[in-house]
Amino acid sequence: MADNIDNELMEAGKELDKDAEIDRIRSVFSLNAYAVLDLQPGVPESDIKKAYRAKSLLIHPDKTKNELAPDAFDRLKKAQTVLLDEKLRAELDEYIADARMLVMRDKKLTADDEETRGDEFKKEWMEKVIWVIRDNELRKQRQMKAQMREEGRAQRKEDEEAKERKRKREHEDAWEKTRDVRINSWRDFQQGKKPEANGEGAKKKKKKVKALG
Repeated sequence: MADNIDNELMEAGKELDKDAEIDRIRSVFSLNAYAVLDLQPGVPESDIKKAYRAKSLLIHPDKTKNELAPDAFDRLKKAQTVLLDEKLRAELDEYIADARMLVMRDKKLTADDEETRGDEFKKEWMEKVIWVIRDNELRKQRQMKAQMREEGRAQRKEDEEAKERKRKREHEDAWEKTRDVRINSWRDFQQGKKPEANGEGAKKKKKKVKALG
């Protein structure tokens, strides 16, 4: 009986750990992959994989009844993808460095000042990281929209040029098809022949009437 109670308590404790981690992941800024994985910038790749494995096993939707587990697990996967991508991680590192510099500038601090190692500074730094990331994401969206508009204009111009080329080809084809008719008509005109009587091009000729007497 006591063993059953202990097992139930252990399971309940595990569920609480799972729920707490799911809440933590969903509470941090999702575009800061370090925050999602609860890691510091500069950690080696092995630590990233280790942290992901431990957390993914803990909150995997198949291992908990928490309805928010799929969302937290998806955020966890995206965070690992960012940190294992050299280009994306370098971009995030740059945002974090920019945020630190901005806070130092606002507070008129240098890297050697003791205040930069305090909790208050770190809190302001992490808040500034969110601002920097959002600002850059908005800038990317504006650039993408501008690029799409430009591509749209280029595509419309290309379509118009294609239509104009098609129109010219059709005109040239029609002109070429009537070439023989125009040549024959010109020859007939030079030889003094009259146009044919009917519009269907029948080759009927009037008989000459002999003069009497």
